[in-house]
Amino acid sequence: MPVVITVKLLQDAMAEVINATGKVNFLIDGFPRSLENWNGYKEVFGITSDAQMPTMLFFECPLPVLEKRVLKRAKHSGRSDDNVESLRKRFNTFKDETMQIVNTFRDAGKCVEVDSSNER
Repeated sequence: MPVVITVKLLQDAMAEVINATGKVNFLIDGFPRSLENWNGYKEVFGITSDAQMPTMLFFECPLPVLEKRVLKRAKHSGRSDDNVESLRKRFNTFKDETMQIVNTFRDAGKCVEVDSSNER
């Protein structure tokens, strides 16, 4: 599905919520993941400057902490991809494909970084 179609669906869903509730703040998990996503978002929402950018929340966690968490989850999840090899592939894909957009938001001063490595 072309990104503009996806973003238009997102925009329509947001408009429904705004019309029904009056609420205008949204947390969109995992989007944008790429410059292509961001460019489609800008096109559909008419964003023309950094000042109009939404704020990104970026939850940073080092790979060793993620590995420990996934192995703990694997004891109960039953997921076939809850293993170190799959996690490392997902982590590397994330770094290769998504860090460029994170850096775009950082450079614009629109990235709030959260250290999610601490245990509770």
